[in-house]
Amino acid sequence: MHPAIDIAVVGATGTVGTALVEILEERDFPVGQLHLLASAASAGKSVPYKGRNLRIRTVEAFDFAQVRLVFFAAGEAVTRQYAPLVRSAGCALIDLSGGLPLQEAPRVVAEVNPQVLEGLDGPCQLSSPASQAIALALVLAPLRSLMQWRRLCVTACLPVSSLGREGVAELARQTAELLNGRPPEPRLFDRQIAFNLLGQVGAVDAAGHAGLERRLAEELRQVLDAPELRVAATCAMAPVFFGDSLSLAVQAAQAIDLSAVRTALEQAEGVELIAPDDYPTVIGDAVGQDVAYVGRLRGGLDDACELNLWIASDNVRKGSALNAVQLAELLIKRGL
Repeated sequence: MHPAIDIAVVGATGTVGTALVEILEERDFPVGQLHLLASAASAGKSVPYKGRNLRIRTVEAFDFAQVRLVFFAAGEAVTRQYAPLVRSAGCALIDLSGGLPLQEAPRVVAEVNPQVLEGLDGPCQLSSPASQAIALALVLAPLRSLMQWRRLCVTACLPVSSLGREGVAELARQTAELLNGRPPEPRLFDRQIAFNLLGQVGAVDAAGHAGLERRLAEELRQVLDAPELRVAATCAMAPVFFGDSLSLAVQAAQAIDLSAVRTALEQAEGVELIAPDDYPTVIGDAVGQDVAYVGRLRGGLDDACELNLWIASDNVRKGSALNAVQLAELLIKRGL
């Protein structure tokens, strides 16, 4: 048993923050005092934890010297604003927003590259990667010894919950409007999301790449320790409430041994391989689960060096909150 530590969760009323608090309780994390923080708009609300309702306080007025570990489950701007205060207070920090540079807060997936912590001095700053990067890393890491990667091509279909509660509310409202014979009024998105698929997520740069697409490539390279890995990423927004769905094509330097790939994935931690005659979906398989589901394992149509597969993973639980708590458990073992 490890001694209890005092913790703060910034963004505790969001989809990821709420799931994070639930997982802290489920895994019996050694929490002393749990401080739930959010913006002034959420102050006074409450979140259940171990049979009690904990009151939300404003992050603006919080003294981080009261805690030893801080989770950032709000947006990038919030992380950038308050991370310096956390550092000056001597707290360990786990960020889920991607708001800190890779050099300052390395991206870590608990089942893939926990050795990164060995080279860090406390109090540590870590980042939990984007949920799509976590799912991909879980699947790719067991295959490193089987093939030399030349290129990855991934299409990630994101759920509206990747934009938080506002995304969920927007899809629900637009769907209700359409089912009631009214034209939907886009608010959060730039066009209709209900019964539609948006081929771009967020603004793009001069080269046409969205921020999440660049983040996905950068985080994969770091987590897999493959700085020269070439990654082509396309992120689309799907009319789905929860769960990432990803199509992955791997171009290798040698012919793919599908039997060896299947064996490696069957034995991989954090991965559930679906039977060859089936395929996973977010609804019915991935949502609410602690593993990434993999199916449709096959070679290329005309290329023996190509591997194709399909991944379904819970973006809020497995792809965000659970990995953050697992990282905290690793920090606890090393004394933060």
